[in-house]
Amino acid sequence: MATCTRTVWKVFTGCQRQLRARGPAHTGVSQMSVPVRTFAAVRAMKKEKKKEEAEKEVKKEKRVIDDKDRHKPYGKTAWAPVDDVYVMRFYPRTIHGAADAIDLLKNFQVLDFTPKNQAVFIDLKLDMKLEKKKRVDQFVSVVHLPHPFRTTENKVLVFTEDEDQVREAQLHGAMLAGGAELIQPILDDEISADFYVAVPEILQKLVALKSKLRKKFPKSKRGSVGVDVPKMLDLFKTGHEYLVEDECYIRTQIATLDMNKHQIYENLKNIVSDVCSHDRLTRDRSSSVRSCRLRRVKRCGSGVKTFY
Repeated sequence: MATCTRTVWKVFTGCQRQLRARGPAHTGVSQMSVPVRTFAAVRAMKKEKKKEEAEKEVKKEKRVIDDKDRHKPYGKTAWAPVDDVYVMRFYPRTIHGAADAIDLLKNFQVLDFTPKNQAVFIDLKLDMKLEKKKRVDQFVSVVHLPHPFRTTENKVLVFTEDEDQVREAQLHGAMLAGGAELIQPILDDEISADFYVAVPEILQKLVALKSKLRKKFPKSKRGSVGVDVPKMLDLFKTGHEYLVEDECYIRTQIATLDMNKHQIYENLKNIVSDVCSHDRLTRDRSSSVRSCRLRRVKRCGSGVKTFY
């Protein structure tokens, strides 16, 4: 009996040793769930890495391109001249910011010995294209400049047949106010004004002036037709008018060169903002201004001399 017990114990001990020797197989089975946990941890790490890379890209500064070793532009000598004196057509045009351009205009005025109060003009090129081969109509707008450069107010004529509105217009600085009796003197060039405003009730009687006044004819889109006569007078007496010409260009004076840099820049910013906020442009095009150029003009007896 003791022998049998001893034999069974030996067999049982041998089975335990075999099970221990096969331990890696059992551990392999337990490791079947390990890859899943490891894979989940790797995915989390990848997400963290992506976030870190995205933050690095945001913080990454713009790389300054060195044009020295680059291939020269087509049809040009190089990207930038080496000397201070060079032929401009051999190199790409240098683009300056608005503030730098104003400084250059002032520096050129000193070198050219030209009048300090010469006019500063802005040339804007607009993107007037719409979808399906359509184009935005040319428009005219009047805006208040934060720093006016004109010493005299604009002459404004008011068309109205209401006596109370006539007296109100005269009190607020209208050059002339009246009804249909002013049509014939305007046709005969006896009366002329910078701007013409009218109330809606008299528009039908002013049809004869359309060919004479043309772009100055009162229109609701321009803000020259309305019921509030004092508000219209306040806009057109001190307002600055600009218009789109040649299908996509705005060429208008914004200041005089004797004004300080801040005043010229504020006037420029005000006109560009007014152009971009125009409903007919921003309705279909998010960005309307394609290019901008500043220039100064000296008016002399023989004509107009332009400096860029």
